[in-house]
Amino acid sequence: MDYILGVADNLFFDAIYATVLPAASFAGSTGTNNTLKGEYINAPIVNDPISDLLGLSPSPRAYESLFRRDDWQRQAFSLFLITWIFGLIVYFVFASLSYFFIFDKDTFKHPKFLKNQIRQEMAQTMCSLPVMAIFTAPFFLAEVRGYSKLYAHVELHGTGYLWFQFPLFLLFTDFWIYLIHRGLHHKSIYKTIHKPHHKWIMPTPFASHAFHPVDGFSQSLPYHIFPFIFPLHKYAYIGLFMFINIWTIMIHDGEYVANSPIVNGAACHTMHHLYFNYNYGQYTTLWDRLLGSYRQPNMELFYKETKMGKAEWEKQVKEMEKVVKEVEGDDSFREYAADASQKKTK
Repeated sequence: MDYILGVADNLFFDAIYATVLPAASFAGSTGTNNTLKGEYINAPIVNDPISDLLGLSPSPRAYESLFRRDDWQRQAFSLFLITWIFGLIVYFVFASLSYFFIFDKDTFKHPKFLKNQIRQEMAQTMCSLPVMAIFTAPFFLAEVRGYSKLYAHVELHGTGYLWFQFPLFLLFTDFWIYLIHRGLHHKSIYKTIHKPHHKWIMPTPFASHAFHPVDGFSQSLPYHIFPFIFPLHKYAYIGLFMFINIWTIMIHDGEYVANSPIVNGAACHTMHHLYFNYNYGQYTTLWDRLLGSYRQPNMELFYKETKMGKAEWEKQVKEMEKVVKEVEGDDSFREYAADASQKKTK
């Protein structure tokens, strides 16, 4: 994350902090700017590789603010903004691409697709992301300040580990997300924390980040904890962070192309949204299979002529409402569903 922060400092934050908190504007600060600049000259700003690659050099305005680049309060606030804004950009760009090019629009006709659902999904995400960014920023701050095992030079751990870190990361995060996700279904916290995400019985790509903020942050914890336990290359860290967000969108896109006994694709995750107590995994079905919570997707989902057919929908709705009564003791999810009589079916 220090690379991302370095690019953001060069492009934006040096100028913003110099404008908002200029050294020369404070009483008794005569000569402060020269002093700060002198300190920077004695301890020059080290530009990060990404900035070098992009042809960005440290901004001259880095010397003009009371908030130095290495001030932890500046770093914390900058990382919060980066996490929030970057999260919004990734969400809207990739969810929109998925929606326009992959998502099956016939889903709109499903009896459990809500009125104005996409707008509601976006609203939930917009409310949750800044809170999740607040929770996440301390982890990024600890990374930037050198407390993690993130590394920059391959020679430090060797080429073998460079490749091994990817399956290690996926296995570690898949296991812990499985446990956390399953724990969020416990009756003591489900209605408060996890139920808002299960409002989307037939999700769209815009439901991918539409969580209660505590729910979303809880399921992201394994990603943030991993580099404090295991070495992780900094470029791999950036790439995996992007992959995680895109994967989360993909398993909500409603395009059931992955009929695999191993991959937890959109079809498996649809089983989770419909029937609640199955398929808690993130990338694979491994832990669901080992711990007895795997449910094979209905084969009808993999054929265009049957996945959006009336017979399949009626079967889904009947079982889903039965499960809701068992999970919640009532059929309270009916309050979210649009009138089935208004839905067009094939």
